[in-house]
Amino acid sequence: MEAEERAGTDHPAWYGAVAGFLAAAIALIFGEVVEAFSETIPGLVLGMGEWILDITPGEVAQESIENLGSSGKSSLIPGITITALLLGAGLGYLSRRRSLWIGVAGFAAFGLLGGFTTARNPQSPALASWFWAIVAALLGIGTLVLLLTRLHRPTRLAGVLEDPREKRPTRRAFLTWSAGAGAVAVTGMTVARAAEGTSAAEVARRELDFSGVTGTTTLPTGDPITPGSFDTVDGIARYITPNDTFYRIDTALSVPQVDPDSWSLSFTGMVDNPYSLTFEEILAMDLEEHVITLSCVSNNVGGGLVGNAKWAGVPLTRLLDEAGVQPGAEQVVGRSVDDWTAGFPLDVLADGRNAMLAVAMNDEPLPIIHGFPARLVVAGLYGYVSAVKWVEEISLDTWDGFNGYWVPRGWSKLGPMKTASRIDVPEPFSEIAAGATPVAGVAWSPPRGISAVEISIDQGEWQRCEIAAPGSDETWVQWRTTWDATPGDHILQVRAIDGAGDLQPIGPKAVAPDGAEGWHAIRVGVA
Repeated sequence: MEAEERAGTDHPAWYGAVAGFLAAAIALIFGEVVEAFSETIPGLVLGMGEWILDITPGEVAQESIENLGSSGKSSLIPGITITALLLGAGLGYLSRRRSLWIGVAGFAAFGLLGGFTTARNPQSPALASWFWAIVAALLGIGTLVLLLTRLHRPTRLAGVLEDPREKRPTRRAFLTWSAGAGAVAVTGMTVARAAEGTSAAEVARRELDFSGVTGTTTLPTGDPITPGSFDTVDGIARYITPNDTFYRIDTALSVPQVDPDSWSLSFTGMVDNPYSLTFEEILAMDLEEHVITLSCVSNNVGGGLVGNAKWAGVPLTRLLDEAGVQPGAEQVVGRSVDDWTAGFPLDVLADGRNAMLAVAMNDEPLPIIHGFPARLVVAGLYGYVSAVKWVEEISLDTWDGFNGYWVPRGWSKLGPMKTASRIDVPEPFSEIAAGATPVAGVAWSPPRGISAVEISIDQGEWQRCEIAAPGSDETWVQWRTTWDATPGDHILQVRAIDGAGDLQPIGPKAVAPDGAEGWHAIRVGVA
């Protein structure tokens, strides 16, 4: 018998696919274990997802945000996982049919790609990221080789461990070792989930209390038309959007867990006195509270990517005065811990609007998904040019000296919020009873404010609605009216007039590159 003799060639090639699938599973799950035990090193799947997001063309990202919102990102992780497992199965298949070196080279390439994508994360130590990615690749290679060699008849080279005269089919050995590899994968995933625990950021957040911060914005006091007085209308958006329903749009596949004890905020660029602030130093300042409406530029006409909240923090102008803004500075650039950036004109801070370094939201510390420990909130600007979450640097630059994350991806560099209005009640395509029917919703135009809201039934005359007093020109307003509904199908449409007397743009205009325009309309049936 030749030393290199092989047998078992009658085994189907899909056995190799099984081996490759399990090898990929073990490599990926090892990456999950590393991520679970480290708050800074992303797993292989997460690292790949972050890289894909960064290289995604602007129009594709726009479609994802418009149609999927934050769920678009959550679907990316399973998609990457399934793709990686299928590629592993393909490598195993080719390794069985042709050469084992195909699988070895393929998994080695995956390791290099994993090292690159995890090491590029700003929070991740590069050397450690590369090391663990290579270890994961080696585990994948080792699993593939181990399983495929179970399909070989024992040879004299293996005589030390196996009797070369043994003629048992090797299918049983392969299946036994494959089951073992599957058990290892399941155990690894269980360990990864169990090790996630509570982050240092969440522990620190639980110890903070902002309930005593007061603000200048009027809140509900019992007057019939004060802010929030229309909260009793069934189905209308509440004046203050609860934290757990406030919209979230960002590029973070894994929400940054920032320990405030090791975090600091730096002021750099075109300033006379560059300096840094710790979280404790920020909390020691006189904090202000303001109610401000935020909206995503990708919000469609009548969409829900908008919310109104109480924000507590430090005015940005106060912090910039400490830094000493140099002549020629034209742009305020914020950078987050995950390297996301946004920039807006410096001169918007001179028109009296509120712009804050916020540390609290609706009387509690910023939720981690909304930027804990600190974020930027600027009234009247879409979030993509201003609302930097998990902010760690504020830099002054010229207008042409820097472009924020979304600008090279085809979005406008200026992002002023447009006047918008929405019908919340009744719901689109709902069936309602004839007679007196409440019609209600919200309208916003920060920092100009809303002076009037009108509705039209079946393209008839425009009728003024009752408006709950706004907290300020930087918040949305609730509006309502009563409609004497008659049987049949009807079209209801709404439009708003801002504080300067300008009518909301009629549109229609798509969200790209600087926000949608149009009057929201719904169809309802009246029984």
